[in-house]
Amino acid sequence: MRHLIAILLQNEAGALTRVTGLISTRGYNIESLSVAPTNDPTVSRVTLVTTGSDAVIAQINAQLLKLVDVVAVEDMTSGDHLARELLLIKLQVAVEHVEGVAALLRRFGGKALSSTPSSYIVELTSTETEIGEFIAHVGAFGDIVEVVRSGVLGISRMNPRLHVVK
Repeated sequence: MRHLIAILLQNEAGALTRVTGLISTRGYNIESLSVAPTNDPTVSRVTLVTTGSDAVIAQINAQLLKLVDVVAVEDMTSGDHLARELLLIKLQVAVEHVEGVAALLRRFGGKALSSTPSSYIVELTSTETEIGEFIAHVGAFGDIVEVVRSGVLGISRMNPRLHVVK
C-alpha cells in the first residue's frame, strides 16, 4: 500500500540523510520526497511517499522516531488529508494549438507562466492523478520538452497532529 508520511526534522546537516538512509536500508523506495523549513527555522518538514504494508510502515515510523533529529512522524494515509503536487511543464506548441492548451489549462485549473514562439511554460497544482491526466492530454497539442514535478505535499484536515512540542 502507498503511504504519505510527514516528518518534522531538526534542520541540521545530515538529518535528512539519516531519515532516507533508514528507509532505504530496509529495502523501501522513496517515490517522492519534499523538504522545506517550517515557520520554526530550526525545524523542517519532510513529506515522503513510499510503498509497504501498514505493519512495516508503522515499524519504520517507530524507528524514525528513535532518530535524534526526528521531532514527530505522521502517516497521513489513513487520516483525512489533502495532498497536492506542483507541475512545471515546458511545451513546444504550434500557434494553431495554443487555444487548445489554454482550454486544457482552464479545465485543470493551471496557468501559463511564459509563452514564446519556441516554448510554452505551464504551472499546475493538483493531485498526482490529475497531473498525470494533464500530461497525457497536453501532449496532443505539442511536444513536451521538459517536465518538473515537486513531489507530493500533504496536510491533515484535522487539528495539527504533527507539531513541535515546546
